[in-house]
Amino acid sequence: MLSFRFVCTTAAVLYAVLFAPVLNAKQEAARPEAASAEVSERKANIWSEGTRMSGTVYVSSAARGEKLPTILMAHGWGGTASALRRDALGFAQAGYLVVTFDYRGWGESDSRIILAKPTAQRPAGDDRTFSAEVLEVREVVDPIDMVADWQNALHWLHGEPRVDTSRIGVWGSSQSGGFVAELATRDHRIKAVYSQVGAFDARELGRTREAYIDATKRARGEIGYPEPGLRVLGNLRGAPIYARFANYAPVDHINDAGDIPMRIVVAEHEELFDNDQQGILAYRRYNGPKDLVIVPGITHYGVYLQAWPQAHQLALEWFDLYLKPR
Repeated sequence: MLSFRFVCTTAAVLYAVLFAPVLNAKQEAARPEAASAEVSERKANIWSEGTRMSGTVYVSSAARGEKLPTILMAHGWGGTASALRRDALGFAQAGYLVVTFDYRGWGESDSRIILAKPTAQRPAGDDRTFSAEVLEVREVVDPIDMVADWQNALHWLHGEPRVDTSRIGVWGSSQSGGFVAELATRDHRIKAVYSQVGAFDARELGRTREAYIDATKRARGEIGYPEPGLRVLGNLRGAPIYARFANYAPVDHINDAGDIPMRIVVAEHEELFDNDQQGILAYRRYNGPKDLVIVPGITHYGVYLQAWPQAHQLALEWFDLYLKPR
């Protein structure tokens, strides 16, 4: 059994680090220098709850107009879609249409806006439009909003002409490794899930006295949202809205995904959380088609560094098995 390793001195820091970002300084050095000539890339606008998200569509130049099996990807805590480019290029070269996106308020996406003042000027006779001073809500971490972004990106795929909507898979890592499982419990149009070094339970982050105090103050208008660019809880970029994690635990209802195939990949020496309470527990509880891979000899970030070729191949094999004709 893998041991529970503490990386910080408080539970709050432990559970925040649990959702470590896909992109960090080590990964930056591993990103490709230039686009592959074999893959075309184009930007796309994806609308989530009225806000524009930035997406990138990757397609092999060898694909000649046919509908393609599709992989949807997004990052973990504090990352941006640019960190996923290496994987996206590899999947596209293997014959997939791939879409990456930035969550609302992150990367190249627009932000939700809130009123800066409680009053606004409304034109006479028009009860729906008004002029107001607004503030962006940018670079905050909210699992409820982020899962909604995943679902809206999935809706967007169903209107894309080159997407074979009967063959859509989702790829997630770290925080988003839990998001893809949560998405599968909500939308059975997904045909395959790949989750690596994922976190499947964050309730302890949201069920603290401090989290509820902040939630009460925000509900009473005494505090707003955190400033963008904050480094918090182990130097993660982006402040969490703590109370929004209080009921986020896909591990508890993972069987709502029905029979969607899931591959769960964990690091043997995971240092950020207890595998037995996260990915391994999710695997044990899931009754649908499933596979568990423990990558030997690596810690959490090893899937992006020395074990990246293996992790990428594990994802590709899983998607090939369930998204390509046999």
